[in-house]
Amino acid sequence: MRFLFVLILLAGAGIGVVYPWAMSNFSGHEIGTWRVYEQGRFKPLTVPLSGRDAPVRVLVDLTARAERIVSQQRTVLTLTAASNGRTVLASTLQFNHSDNPRQASPQLPDKIFRDEAGVIATVSPGPYIFTVGPGDADDIPMRAVDLILRSGAGEIDSRARPVGFALMAIGLIGFLLTLRSGGGGRPENPNSQPPPPRWGRG
Repeated sequence: MRFLFVLILLAGAGIGVVYPWAMSNFSGHEIGTWRVYEQGRFKPLTVPLSGRDAPVRVLVDLTARAERIVSQQRTVLTLTAASNGRTVLASTLQFNHSDNPRQASPQLPDKIFRDEAGVIATVSPGPYIFTVGPGDADDIPMRAVDLILRSGAGEIDSRARPVGFALMAIGLIGFLLTLRSGGGGRPENPNSQPPPPRWGRG
């Protein structure tokens, strides 16, 4: 049973953590990466997209001199995407779930944190204007911000994370229960039982 619960725990981690991460970062192919913030200045970005690019996943890499981003539910960056004067995507980014940032360079203490701004499901051919700006978290030591677009990105099943976390909880609880009940109990104290009756003369 212990092995079964370990398998359930691993399956839950795969469905709830690995699958969404892989879909966000590796599904489809990359259209390009552009620097939208550098030397204290944000700049809008115009990218021509075609219908065959859909769906387009929008990712943002934040380079900062920090081990982790502690935004305390405040917004670090805002992002909007517009086409033909119409907003097709508006998102707020917090980066506070990026527990494993990438090292920008072995010679620098900067780390790269990634967050997803969303998916443009339907793409009309033409230029798209992406505008990234600061949020209300003004104490983040930002060095650079890069915008990444991925074409043909697969949609993450909304049921994956809840199902995965539920399986992880079941596997962990079951594994802990098997540790308590399986072979780990203390041996019975022989003095805890009354002595057997003695027959005959004492």
